[in-house]
Amino acid sequence: MSHDRLPPLPREAMTEAEAGAADAFEAARGVPVFGPFWPLLRSPELMLRVQALGEHCRYRNALGLKLSEFVILLVARRHDQPLEWAIHAPIAGKAGVGADIIRDIGEGRRPVAMDADEALIFDALAELWAHRRWSDATYGLVKDRFGEQGLIDLVATAGYYALLADVMNVARTAAPPGPVLPVLNG
Repeated sequence: MSHDRLPPLPREAMTEAEAGAADAFEAARGVPVFGPFWPLLRSPELMLRVQALGEHCRYRNALGLKLSEFVILLVARRHDQPLEWAIHAPIAGKAGVGADIIRDIGEGRRPVAMDADEALIFDALAELWAHRRWSDATYGLVKDRFGEQGLIDLVATAGYYALLADVMNVARTAAPPGPVLPVLNG
């Protein structure tokens, strides 16, 4: 992959709106702008709205940390997104996603050792991505297991991380040191 198209901006190169958004981001997150938020900073209001959505999807969704990190890995693999993978593979492992599951996802395989919740999420997202909707049976299974809020949080978390993946893939955002997402088909 070639150079980062929308790299971090030095403070002196930021517009007033970008600087204000960077300050608001740091106040909300407790860390400076990083990763996917550098390209998003070029649209300051959008970046702040995306960041707010991300707080819910990452920290307050009904699935809990382990399953939301599992979702993030599935999205990172589907979108071939190395930064998401480098950041979230270690977090997923610490949250309880098995190393063999992480490896299998990275290598583009359906993990064998998934628990029932992981298997349901894996299959539900595979169906959503293949058909752009769920069958009544899948909808019922996901709703029965996670409730209506969990169902919506599942779809929204996958969509949120897909948005970030697409932004970073277009911007060619550089991945930090960390686990490397294997290249598939290319």
